[in-house]
Amino acid sequence: MTGTEDKRDSAPDLSPDEFRKLGYALVDQIAEFFGTLPQRPVTRAHAPKEIRALLGTGSLPDQGTPADALLREIAEQLFDHSLHNGHPRFFGYITSSAAPLGALGDLLASAVNSNVGGWDISPLASEIEAQTIRWLAELVHYPDGGGGLMVSGGNMANIVGFFAARKAQAPWEIRTEGLRADSRQLTVYASHETHTWLQKAADLSGLGTDSIRWIETDDRQRMDMTDLRRRIDADEKNQDRLPFLVVGTAGTVSTGAIDPLHEIADICAERGLWFHVDGAYGAVGAALPKPPAELSGLARADSVALDPHKWLYSPLEAGCTLVRDPAHLTDAFSFSPDYYHFIEDEDDPRINYYEYGIQNSRGFRALKVWLGLRHVGREGYVQLLEQDIALSERLYDSAAKHPDLEPLTQELSIATFRYKPADIEATAESAENYLNDLNHQLVSRLNDSGEAFISNAVINGTNALRTCIVNFRTSAGDVDALPEIVVRHGSELDREIRPANLRR
Repeated sequence: MTGTEDKRDSAPDLSPDEFRKLGYALVDQIAEFFGTLPQRPVTRAHAPKEIRALLGTGSLPDQGTPADALLREIAEQLFDHSLHNGHPRFFGYITSSAAPLGALGDLLASAVNSNVGGWDISPLASEIEAQTIRWLAELVHYPDGGGGLMVSGGNMANIVGFFAARKAQAPWEIRTEGLRADSRQLTVYASHETHTWLQKAADLSGLGTDSIRWIETDDRQRMDMTDLRRRIDADEKNQDRLPFLVVGTAGTVSTGAIDPLHEIADICAERGLWFHVDGAYGAVGAALPKPPAELSGLARADSVALDPHKWLYSPLEAGCTLVRDPAHLTDAFSFSPDYYHFIEDEDDPRINYYEYGIQNSRGFRALKVWLGLRHVGREGYVQLLEQDIALSERLYDSAAKHPDLEPLTQELSIATFRYKPADIEATAESAENYLNDLNHQLVSRLNDSGEAFISNAVINGTNALRTCIVNFRTSAGDVDALPEIVVRHGSELDREIRPANLRR
């Protein structure tokens, strides 16, 4: 132990009293922010130059700033100049309102500062991560005996599964010999609705984006099984191609569509292909008492990606890769250099997570997820998921009843519709083109107002207004207010930009 006489005068350090004072003050500010969130604009219309001016453009300061003034200043700036995805009228991207307990969990995790790379340097944190992964697997009915890894989000969760598939399916030592050892192109199959993580995975793995076979979708934006079989059949006859992976999606970004997971699993079993499910958003829907039937197909996947920061209300960053066999992760990522001298005990094995993924130094992401699972429990999460879905259905029904709105899709907690003035007959091509342009511009007009925040989708060539409810603060009143907000801004924009030939 170090004596107090040896204590350094260190600028980053704070005495317990100083830390307590700063912490209390900051928690008070955050609590006030939570309390006033519904009265704040969801976001403010800012230009980049305005934000840069707020921060200043000077050089790195030579002298430091007192911690109390610094925290107070930056907290106020963040509260006033952020997009608040915890706002009850945030219906935009699939980023949930973050549970306040998770924020405290991040504070605790940062204070202890565990490096969850090796068990010996993070014993409790490593076991909490392992337990969190088991609980997430249990929540979505993934088979016992598997393993996984906490990662930053959906991109990484899916990419980890992709690399596990590449190693498991390549019929040569791809990690040592690389892609040059075989002239055939390893080939992956996914629908046009698959998230862009797949292009990144193909690029980073060395396969290149030409390795992706994009499969057609049906009128509900689900992967077309006939086209999938046709493309695999053709490539199996092609000496230049080696099929190895099919990606199904449980909850697409645009509409929440769920691919026919059981049929994909059947095809993969027949052909000896790896079956991966991108369930970053929708996988947790498997926890529902009456889930969409296709979600039971998750249990047949070799790997699954899911994001607690999407629909389990964890603060960013919190993603997870689940694998049926944990050895597939160590096979894909493990190296054991001499400078990693960790204890091995066959009777009581330790989990060293640096062997399971890309990172060696790893933050304690699992704590906030673990706290949420323990605090809310399975039944609490099921109730929240059901409420989000019911609110999305309510919004879809409201759009159907409004004379100036046209409902398009509703899946899980995503509803899409478009603003369509009642006096426009959308039969001519010019009218459809105009409605697409009108709705495209309306997204920005509405979001800049700060009254609500939505996003866009393109559904069978139609520009749609997209709403996603993964927010425990959103109420029926917030949902009921949105159609009139949309119509008010839409009618203003329509009056400004409608061409003469479409006027009555």
